[in-house]
Amino acid sequence: MNLLKQSGTASGLEQLRGWIASGQQPAIGETLKFALVEVSEGRAVFAGTPGPHAYNPIGSVHGGYSATLLDSACGCAVHSALSSDQAYTTLELKIAYHRGLSVDTGPVRAEGKVVSIGKRVAFAEARITDEAGRLYASATSTLLIFERKA
Repeated sequence: MNLLKQSGTASGLEQLRGWIASGQQPAIGETLKFALVEVSEGRAVFAGTPGPHAYNPIGSVHGGYSATLLDSACGCAVHSALSSDQAYTTLELKIAYHRGLSVDTGPVRAEGKVVSIGKRVAFAEARITDEAGRLYASATSTLLIFERKA
């Protein structure tokens, strides 16, 4: 499902709520086994369980797993604040890895929040935590906002 190609007059928040209600996920979420689970204006939460499907050759969860969760959380937080005729793309993503993920970590949540949003640029931040609230990675993101093409 390509959210940016949805037609109609649904706001970004309405689109994401519809996505959750339908049970659909993007291909990357299916591949990496994570899903959008909560959304409100300016906030998005993804949940997943790191495991062998995301391991790298050195025997730990690849940093790209965290990067993808964080980019998704930041992007969808901004998406939730957009009108039906706006879209976005990530310009920059800065990640700090605080603790490594493994099969022993268990479920994690990536919560993204809009820091500020203007006509052309948005800033967001996200954090990955486990069920005990331990921080595993954090990110800041700069996103370009543009008019959606029909």
